[in-house]
Amino acid sequence: MFAVLECVAVQHDRRIVILAALIALLGMLSFYHLLLRADESPLKRRPTWVLVAAFASGLSVWATHFIAMLAYQGSVPIGFDFPFTGLSAVVAVLGFWVSLQFLWDKKAAAVLSGVTITLTVGAMHFIGMTGMQVAARIDYHITPILVGTAVAAVLFTLSFVAFKHLRGWQQVVVSASASILGILALHFTAMSSTILIPDPTMHGPDIDGFDRLVLMAAISGVTFVVLAITGAAALIDRYLVDLKGLVGATLDGMAVVREGRIVEVNARFAQLFDASEASLIGENADDLMHADDGIPAHVARAVGVEAVPNRGDRSRTFELAVRTIEYRGRPCEVMAVRDLTEKRRAQREVEYLARHDVLTGLANRTLFQERLKNHITIAQNDDQFALLALDLDRFKAVNDLFGHAEGDRVLRAVARILQRASREGDLVGRLGGDEFVILTAFGTTSDEARTLGEHILSTFRREMDYVSDPTAVGVTIGIATFPANGDDSETLMHAADMALYRAKINGRGIVAFYDAAMDLETRERRRLESDLRQAISRNELELLYQPVHSVENGEVAGYEALVRWQHPTRGMVPPDVFIPIAEESGIIITLGEWILHEACSTAVGWPPHIKVAVNVSPVQFSLANLAYTICNTLEKTGLAPSRLELEMTEAALLKDRAVTLATMRQLKELGITIVMDDFGTGYSSLSNLRSFPFDKIKIDRSFIAAMKQDENAHAIVRAIIGLGRSLDLPVTAEGIETDSQYRMVVDEGCAQAQGYLFGKPGKVPARSRRADKAVLS
Repeated sequence: MFAVLECVAVQHDRRIVILAALIALLGMLSFYHLLLRADESPLKRRPTWVLVAAFASGLSVWATHFIAMLAYQGSVPIGFDFPFTGLSAVVAVLGFWVSLQFLWDKKAAAVLSGVTITLTVGAMHFIGMTGMQVAARIDYHITPILVGTAVAAVLFTLSFVAFKHLRGWQQVVVSASASILGILALHFTAMSSTILIPDPTMHGPDIDGFDRLVLMAAISGVTFVVLAITGAAALIDRYLVDLKGLVGATLDGMAVVREGRIVEVNARFAQLFDASEASLIGENADDLMHADDGIPAHVARAVGVEAVPNRGDRSRTFELAVRTIEYRGRPCEVMAVRDLTEKRRAQREVEYLARHDVLTGLANRTLFQERLKNHITIAQNDDQFALLALDLDRFKAVNDLFGHAEGDRVLRAVARILQRASREGDLVGRLGGDEFVILTAFGTTSDEARTLGEHILSTFRREMDYVSDPTAVGVTIGIATFPANGDDSETLMHAADMALYRAKINGRGIVAFYDAAMDLETRERRRLESDLRQAISRNELELLYQPVHSVENGEVAGYEALVRWQHPTRGMVPPDVFIPIAEESGIIITLGEWILHEACSTAVGWPPHIKVAVNVSPVQFSLANLAYTICNTLEKTGLAPSRLELEMTEAALLKDRAVTLATMRQLKELGITIVMDDFGTGYSSLSNLRSFPFDKIKIDRSFIAAMKQDENAHAIVRAIIGLGRSLDLPVTAEGIETDSQYRMVVDEGCAQAQGYLFGKPGKVPARSRRADKAVLS
């Protein structure tokens, strides 16, 4: 240690030693800065920066060694042989390059790189010593040299460890400091262990003090210049690459334009025009694209405008913004180009979906309303057009039986039929569900609208044959015309709906036009519906009871509860008027529950052998909880189930036979009597008698009324009574108004009779005098 200090302090020129240390400092700072750049660079660029780092570090270490040798002030003059001196420089550069090959590839990279650099610096030192021109023999103390080599290896290894684990300024400064200490330790240890033995027979160097000074100045100057250039190159490259990477990372294409020609582009710009970056340099910017505002593409503008390419895929849409900047010392324009193609496509798709039905592709309610209002707005005095409202027949059954997927297929098929059947200029739309509309073009007369409607019906009959295709549907059409049926959109739509409603009640599968009388009828019906919803709460409804006469003993067997509506302004509203309204609107459910509760509550006070009959609507039988509702009513009122008769028509059997059958069985298990009302007027009566558990049959009053004048009616009554007798089902004849009618049904074997002959419906059930007279006779 003391020998090393003496060597540095006594045998060397301190100023030159400081110069050597400065070269080592700058060299190592440049070396690790270059390594940092190599570490940040892509793999394909890393070898270049590794080579530059090896050159800079090897040259700086070599210069440090050479300047330090020139700083030696011994008793024997020292010179240097050029071949060995140059070889030592080559060894230094090559050794550093080799050592860096381990730095990124192996786990023990720091140790391998540190040892390799130590051996490199040692080899460079002793090759340089071999090339010394001195009149003396050279001898070495090996032990200090080995110690110095070990110390240098540790310091170089620590420098690479610090480089790999530290960040920021410490990554370079700490690593460079450890390397400098390693270089100086190895050099001065080796110098202090070198022994020069003068030999007069040997030739000394031909160099004086001035030449040594010039040589040191030249070496130092060249080294400083090389290090400065390499360090600056690393900084500039890092700045430019990072800046270019930042520009390249943007989603916008960017091009710098000078005097209309492109001088620089980023990768995104080249990608937008399906070209390479190099091929776009020198291109005229206006040849690539043109702006929608007509201003040349490269001319600066304050806001972005849309542009389209002049070559390649011309369906693309760009947003263009231009700014003026200074580039390479001259004013230039920067064109920022953003691809709006997908955004515009998405916007168009959203706009399309907002105005079209997703399933069928037809106009939806929004687009239809816009087109209708526009039609009305621009219509001239003599312009006319028609509005067709269409509703599908049997679609609900198809949807329920075959599922929604099949229903969707049918709707798409309907849309195709309507589009083919409509004319040029007509707008076909789907408002929702199975509701379709057609807005005809201007100049469509009523006759042409009817022709269009009939053409649609014939097309449906041809392409939707439900005999061969169970998923086929029909169509019903209502037509309103402008301006005859309305001069605004709401009135015209209402008129078309009224016409469609008229077509439905007249049999479906037809074309109907709007008329004012039908509108008044519909409005009246809707007012009745509104009043009927409040009739129960306003106590406007009452039950009347008509007796049912037993032919066997002449007594009253029961009463049928009949509902009546005393309207506050209209007076008595007949049941055949408000019951259909109640069934159509769903009010019948609440109304039926009220009738059942009132009838059971009243019947509780009658003699125990008297039954009460309540009519049940087909709508009620479609409810799964009908049996629970009836059972709950019986429990609340205290009426025995055996005293309740439920009368139903065959219409209740046509909707959902399985549900109806299950409900009837539940009611039968409770002990309730099930009566088929209006027998003979429905469909498949014999099949229904066989399939459903009825307890009684009631012959429709129409057969009783015609029985005396029409032998066929009499035969039907005889057949029904005989059928009931064979099935062990009692038969009740309704509508008995005369003694002759009564005697005829008695002679045929009818079990019960009901009609004005035995008593009209009344508030208080009582045995009529007419019934007593019939019994006595």
